[in-house]
Amino acid sequence: MSPFFVMSLLFGLIFGQTASLCAPSEYTIHVEKRECAYCLAINTTICAGFCMTRDSNGKKLLLKSALSQNVCTYKEMQYRTALIPGCPHHTIPYYSYPVAVSCKCGKCNTDYSDCVRERVRTNYCTKPQKFCNL
Repeated sequence: MSPFFVMSLLFGLIFGQTASLCAPSEYTIHVEKRECAYCLAINTTICAGFCMTRDSNGKKLLLKSALSQNVCTYKEMQYRTALIPGCPHHTIPYYSYPVAVSCKCGKCNTDYSDCVRERVRTNYCTKPQKFCNL
């Protein structure tokens, strides 16, 4: 291997994460329950952005740990609870949602993240909207 290739490879592995643009980003969640009169639009933050990944074309030369496909995911998050207006007394009118405090590039954890991009957008209201700014 040429010294230029080795230096380029080391530089990419060491400084690759500094070029990542993964950060909390504003996002609106639309929440509604069949029994309730309104749809609640909640302004929150999610993790979004670009993370450096490594092409697996050189997989014979690198360790498996160097071939990770990183995603922008939660480093620290909090849960908040909102009250959905217009619900009858027999319905639980609360909705808990995550708020991204900080983000990181790492492996996708399906315990708290959706690791597959949806093709169909379902984040909309079918009922009159109320807004929740927390």
